[in-house]
Amino acid sequence: MKIQVIASTKVGYFLPKEEAVDFSGKSAGICYLPDTLETLFAEPQEKTQRRANGTIASGHHSVFGHPTYNLSLEGIPKILAMILNNEKMYNTSEKSARYTKMNPSPAEKALYEKWMSIYEAQIAKVYPNFDPKKVKKLAQENARYLISIFTPATVMEYTVNFGQLNYIINWAKDYIANEKDTAFSVKLKEVFREFLSSMPDLEVPGLDSRQKNRKFSFFAQRENREEEFGENYCTTYLASFAQVAQAQRHRTLSYEMTILDEPQYYIPPIIRNTEFEDEWIKDISSLKDYFPQGMLVKVNERGTIENFVLKCTERLCGAAQLEITQQTDEIMKKYIAAVKDKTALYNYLLPYSKGARCTFPGWKCNSPCIFGGKNAINRVI
Repeated sequence: MKIQVIASTKVGYFLPKEEAVDFSGKSAGICYLPDTLETLFAEPQEKTQRRANGTIASGHHSVFGHPTYNLSLEGIPKILAMILNNEKMYNTSEKSARYTKMNPSPAEKALYEKWMSIYEAQIAKVYPNFDPKKVKKLAQENARYLISIFTPATVMEYTVNFGQLNYIINWAKDYIANEKDTAFSVKLKEVFREFLSSMPDLEVPGLDSRQKNRKFSFFAQRENREEEFGENYCTTYLASFAQVAQAQRHRTLSYEMTILDEPQYYIPPIIRNTEFEDEWIKDISSLKDYFPQGMLVKVNERGTIENFVLKCTERLCGAAQLEITQQTDEIMKKYIAAVKDKTALYNYLLPYSKGARCTFPGWKCNSPCIFGGKNAINRVI
């Protein structure tokens, strides 16, 4: 066996698209390699270009996934990060909206600061032993539900392959041209226009997915899906934009969302059934045209039973976002009830259905826990 590096990321280097096409054309030559790699990589550039052009025209674009680009996206809105992250073929490092202070519009900022104070007081009241720094971070996590998904506040590094990036560019163009205008889509079209105008020159004509009729996976293509639980599962529920952003990090699972006809909003449990609940609904509703992160959307989640358990090992935890922890717990309850007569599946899930991940067989947590196995799920913050 011979192993060698034939290309790699280099800090500060911008791979011209012509070189990316050339490299992909050489990669295509490996599929029908008549000689050695050294001979292939020494062939005339014109031959490589002809092969690359033919591969583009045929729709066999997988070879264009070999070159990769590390993009820095500054000042992008949360919704664009969510759309990109839902495509799975990426690596990302993203500014956290859970634990960093946001800089929104004046209307959002006023309510954000108001609710920061309310949440800090409520958290300190319910959990008097919490460290003040912990209280503040949890207050930020809940106040950010008021911040618009269109606020240009996110900073992220996004690593994506050359072919996928061309698909994304074309999906954005198709959305602008073909999506019916709604309050949401009009705002998103402006985001896509800015995204396209800011994108470095990396588009190659024909390197798109139109032959395969693909679009952004974030938006549901069907109105309803049948709920089922077995070796594979499919379930639909309401979740905030903030929760969806957490969930879609589980790339082995499929997520898609639909905007509700009538706006609904997440109510953090720390203020649920208190004197603050109605005030929260009034304030977050006043921001409906901004599409705050606490606005609920209809989410469809699909995957295998094994990958659902992997999700549980990440989300059934006191350190995870509370909303997704409780949603994952609800799905687990549905799942295990649905397979109670399927012995093998029931026995597979059972060890993971008794609480937080610290109750899972073989799990050893090296992080200090403030809630414990039971309260990690029943907590209100």
